[in-house]
Amino acid sequence: MIRRRRQRRVWTALLAVLLVMLGLQSAPVAVGQPDAPTASAAQVLTWTAGDDITKYGSAPTTAVAGTTTIVFENSTATGNTTGMPHTLTFDTSDPEFNSDVQLNILANPNDDQGGRHTAEVTLTPGRYRYYCTIPGHGQMQGILVVTEGSGQDTTPPEASAHVSGTQNAQGQYVGSASVAVHATDNEGGSGVDRVEYAVGDAGAWTPYTTPVVVDQVGDHKIRYRAFDKAGNVSAEKSAAFTVVAPPTDDKAPPETSATVSGERNPDGSYIDMATVTVSASDTGSGVNTIEYAIGSGAWQAYTAPVMVHQVGTHTVRYRATDKAGNVAAEKNVQFTVVAAPQPDTTPPVTGVTVEGTKNSDGAYIGNAKVTVSATDAHGSGVDRIEYSIDGGPYLAYTNPVVVDRAGTHTLAYRATDKAGNTSAARTVTFTVVTGQVPAPNCPEFDERLTVIVGTVDSGVPNRLTNSRCRINELIEDEKEWTSQALFLKHVKTVLDKLLKDGVVDQREYNAVREAARESGIGKPGQTEGYRTILDGSAESFAKWQQVGGGSFAQNADGTITSGTTKPGLGMLWFPQRKYGDFSLRLQWRDDAPGTGNANSGVFVRFPWVHDHPEESRPEWVAIKYGHEVQVLDRPDGDMYKTGSVYGFDRVGLAGAGVTQKGTWNDYEIRVVDQHYAVYRNGVLINEFDNSGGQDFTPPRSDDPGTDGRRFASGYIGLQVHGTTDVVSYRDIRVKEL
Repeated sequence: MIRRRRQRRVWTALLAVLLVMLGLQSAPVAVGQPDAPTASAAQVLTWTAGDDITKYGSAPTTAVAGTTTIVFENSTATGNTTGMPHTLTFDTSDPEFNSDVQLNILANPNDDQGGRHTAEVTLTPGRYRYYCTIPGHGQMQGILVVTEGSGQDTTPPEASAHVSGTQNAQGQYVGSASVAVHATDNEGGSGVDRVEYAVGDAGAWTPYTTPVVVDQVGDHKIRYRAFDKAGNVSAEKSAAFTVVAPPTDDKAPPETSATVSGERNPDGSYIDMATVTVSASDTGSGVNTIEYAIGSGAWQAYTAPVMVHQVGTHTVRYRATDKAGNVAAEKNVQFTVVAAPQPDTTPPVTGVTVEGTKNSDGAYIGNAKVTVSATDAHGSGVDRIEYSIDGGPYLAYTNPVVVDRAGTHTLAYRATDKAGNTSAARTVTFTVVTGQVPAPNCPEFDERLTVIVGTVDSGVPNRLTNSRCRINELIEDEKEWTSQALFLKHVKTVLDKLLKDGVVDQREYNAVREAARESGIGKPGQTEGYRTILDGSAESFAKWQQVGGGSFAQNADGTITSGTTKPGLGMLWFPQRKYGDFSLRLQWRDDAPGTGNANSGVFVRFPWVHDHPEESRPEWVAIKYGHEVQVLDRPDGDMYKTGSVYGFDRVGLAGAGVTQKGTWNDYEIRVVDQHYAVYRNGVLINEFDNSGGQDFTPPRSDDPGTDGRRFASGYIGLQVHGTTDVVSYRDIRVKEL
């Protein structure tokens, strides 16, 4: 135990040095416990953090200028139960905030300070922005407002305005007037933060950036006010003036027009709202005002398009006046607004029937025919029906499904209407027994949608053949072949018969043959078959070991599911043997509850977990010293999606593709030397080469360096991320290359 504590202290020190080199921690920051505060550092500001990566546990919002003791604690006492590191960093790159304090503290419960760190700084009046620099923690941020001296700034700023322009003898502004607003904060205050102005008595407040130019003829009033950085606001003031038109002989009124826009139904009525846009032009003195009125209502100033929501038939009148006082003749537009139809929120109603000849036990002899139906009488209409057999992917339902394989089967079905509402999946379970027609004697069991040879997807539908076996099952791509020539001869024999029987056409024949050639099956180095290390049996599952938090549970069908019985971050790993160059094949399925998405990963090439310096958090042995191939179809959250080599090589959702929840995905991870290739459903979605000892991009504060990322061999594991990030696995096989 003493040796491990010393190792942890040495490791924490080395981590701190590495973070200084990477720019994640400022070297001058003091990390010891503070002495009793001195008279000049009587102010102590405390931040805390815990498990949450979206906000600090607590943080101050105001302070006074001067020497200050800053305390940052991220420990079990402040709610950190996972050992997650956080930083407290002051932003020095944004000119909007003070940049005179260089503060960057990294803290975690397992460091030599127990997660509590202090630093002495000098704060000046103004605003400081603080945030966490660790990727994925971007929402942990806030503003600290610092005022002068030991008291709070309670004095508002002073604001004034100046009106300029050409004036006539009566003091009126000819053509236009320009209003400039100025603001100052009293000496020792927090400083002016912003100035606002409003036009007239009812105008909305608008940020002031440049002088306000008013060229509309008439009497005007500009209101203005100022705010300081402590939040004090000056008393509202105003500047009143009159604008008159320049002398002119303009006698012609403006030209006006109006358009009506919005979503329309087949009758031409506007759904929910119609927008009336009025325009006017005047080649003489120029347009001064535009007015509108709805129905027989009073005239109103037109400043923006008029939106009419009320259901019914409407008339909008409009006119314009130029700066010489000429008024255009009144015009109008007429239209009708109707209410939008109620949205369809009700999913279709589904039903199912199973037909066939039954024996005395109620089992279907030979086969069962399953017919699925769906109705959407009061909605938008049925768009599609889907079904899934025995936990497989959902397929489009077009005709009754005939099931002739002996055994107990569960068929799930659902329907979606044209508004996108999907009914809850329902199931029907039935048993098929062998009748006079025996079950098909297929070399393999393979119900994938297309013919995939090795990892190469031919794109040809995986149809049932006259032998009642599927095409994939006849290819036998998982059999041990002593040469590629022998395998290709076998594939040709199969395809010749399928072409003769009309199961495939010539184009599909050629596509499958090309996929067989590209697969490399039978070539040197690929003759060794896959060894199954998780086959669905309890004996196979017992050979795996859970470490860290969380858990995997084995289901009745032999699959395993993460995070269903125990929360936390952890790993299920296979300690029976290490693998060097290998091809790892498995299937995974997103089973996250509700609208969530799965979050997991496959760990490869990490060292023996036990008796390791990181044994106190054993899952971190795989995270820090191996590679994680990500499983994450979530559109938000972590930037590393399915197929990414976590921390090194990102793959977006578009690059990896996304299947519906509840759908099994084929995954192959092929590792040769330091080259990693990731296939999803037979498609290569990522390649990554780590022969140069590549480090994290962007750097991660908890990464020990590059040496541990270049192991030539190691173990295999599956990540459990939490109780809401549920994912299932099955059929895990390894072939050494």
